[in-house]
Amino acid sequence: MTNPWTGKGNPYHRDEVMGRLRATLARGESIIAAGAGTGISAKFLEKGGVDLIIVYNSGRYRMAGHGSTAGLMAYGDANAIAMEIGEFEVLPVVDEVPVICGVHATDPRRRMWHWLLKVKEMGFSGVNNFPTHCIVDGHFRQVLEETGMSFDKEVEMVGLARKMDLFSVVYVAKPDEARAMVLAGADVVIAHVGTTIGGSIGVTGATVSMDDATTRVIAIVEAAKAVNRETICLSHGGPILTPLDAAHMNQHAGTDGFVGASSLERMAFEGALLNLTREFKAIPRAGAGK
Repeated sequence: MTNPWTGKGNPYHRDEVMGRLRATLARGESIIAAGAGTGISAKFLEKGGVDLIIVYNSGRYRMAGHGSTAGLMAYGDANAIAMEIGEFEVLPVVDEVPVICGVHATDPRRRMWHWLLKVKEMGFSGVNNFPTHCIVDGHFRQVLEETGMSFDKEVEMVGLARKMDLFSVVYVAKPDEARAMVLAGADVVIAHVGTTIGGSIGVTGATVSMDDATTRVIAIVEAAKAVNRETICLSHGGPILTPLDAAHMNQHAGTDGFVGASSLERMAFEGALLNLTREFKAIPRAGAGK
């Protein structure tokens, strides 16, 4: 690995990450961030040219063949899982791309300032609010809000990260959440429009149309930029599955790029492994059929 304090490798200071992203935009390119649940994913996402690699606890479940929503459930310590994936799988194999740690900010057992110090010490260049309660709605969301596990905890975490010079790229599902995050110091806002469709474990009925997703993303982008016009905005989830879908959001909703987890990591493995296995299974055997 390169020297971590020369701007040539992890960890980066916040302004170094922002400088890299601004340079990407100045070249006329879209910013692409990707979730990595394994080291092999991270290695080839970097080779493919992603701008950010995000380590979520959901990546472990996703790459174990389960839906990413498992990352929202009580199947493990979300913070510990993200840290472990980062320490032993992703950070050792990524040379240049900033690596971001998913932080479960509403975990009442953690002193968040203390945990962020550990995140920074490990060599992550920034934070992301995942698991996030912004994608929980209805009665259960109200219960979370009223019992000390509110979205405001995620906003507070981003404020702490800003004080610690950690870059932040955050999920929001509503305009008011975007405003709160930007006011707290978030650098990049991701308009989250739901669980990704497609593949073996993507949602089918529990999603929105592309038109509805576009309307939601527009509202989030406008809210974020009303607070700070320099805020970088990305899209994620729901019907936004392919590069064409992400391009649609850039063109019609004013986003600067896309964040892919299932749409990059899971879909790449599902399609490639399926087809390659079938090719191997179809190879001829000497003397067969005689």
